[in-house]
Amino acid sequence: MSNIRNILGIAMAFVGVVVGAGFASGQEVLQFFSSFGYWGLLGGVVSGLCFTILGMAVGELSQVSVSHSFKEGLYLICGPRLGVVVDIMITFFMYAIAVVMFAGGGSLMEQQWGVPAQYGSVAVMLITVLIVFLRVDRVMAFIGSVTPILVLMMVFLCIYSWNTRDLPLEELDVIAHTKPQGAGHWLVGALLYVSYNMVVGAPFLMIAGAQATSRRNALLGGLVGGLLLGFLIVLISAGVFGRIDTIGSAALPMLMLATEQSRLLGTIMSVVVFAMILTTSVGVLYSFSARIFTPNTRKFNIGTAIAGVLGLVGAKIGFINLVGTVYPFFGYLGFVLMAWILIAWFRLRRLQSRHAT
Repeated sequence: MSNIRNILGIAMAFVGVVVGAGFASGQEVLQFFSSFGYWGLLGGVVSGLCFTILGMAVGELSQVSVSHSFKEGLYLICGPRLGVVVDIMITFFMYAIAVVMFAGGGSLMEQQWGVPAQYGSVAVMLITVLIVFLRVDRVMAFIGSVTPILVLMMVFLCIYSWNTRDLPLEELDVIAHTKPQGAGHWLVGALLYVSYNMVVGAPFLMIAGAQATSRRNALLGGLVGGLLLGFLIVLISAGVFGRIDTIGSAALPMLMLATEQSRLLGTIMSVVVFAMILTTSVGVLYSFSARIFTPNTRKFNIGTAIAGVLGLVGAKIGFINLVGTVYPFFGYLGFVLMAWILIAWFRLRRLQSRHAT
């Protein structure tokens, strides 16, 4: 039972960090999957397989270099020279994503509950910083606790979407291709989506995997997390595709679908999306702070608090716009990271087989 709890804890934390606000609301899934129609659903399956393989690889590699930070694992994967470059870029990216989540949470609170965006951003920052102050196992528990609720919501909304669709699939497929697409081809979109999200997810999975009680548990945690991500991608993309004629132009498609069903469900969905914003902001800010300071120390807490406050300033002076221009670059950086993760994993497996014989 303790092994199952350990595996699920790692898996849920991995999913919680990757999902974020755009994933949960359906906007990212719309652009990278649903907008490609039938092919987009296949793209969801491809992404799920990639997340599964990479999750297993990072999970097992995290046990080779157990650490509170992702630095050692990153250097193990990329080597000393490339590792320095990738380390600096990912550390910056972790912080950039935290800033985006602060602003995104503020915008959601303003839209749904009438709280001024700047106050909402302050609230998200304070909650995030306070949770990051906790030990890594409690951070993982918080991030993982929201994932089961999200899965249940998405199953319900997907069923509702298909039961209420008005158009035949052929017409929905035509409409889907008129929506903004995240890439020029469905397969490129699927791979780019995995690439970008692994830049966010791999560092925290390295930290979470290091908390595993065995290498097997770390590997299975990555496996289950990857499978669950794939399941969610297909589920959300199918839900958006089923009603793409009515919700395809919405900023938050799944939230619009939930609100259409009932005001209460819309409110619950808003809370879930807000919680997913928090899980992502907590995961990336923890990874960022743990890279620079030793967790559970006074310096770590002070540094995290300062980073949180500066994040609010960064959001105000247009830092988010800067991040928006470098997102595609980090997507392609993710391809490099994915390749080196697989190379390092194959090397580890080969060494294990040699020792076994």
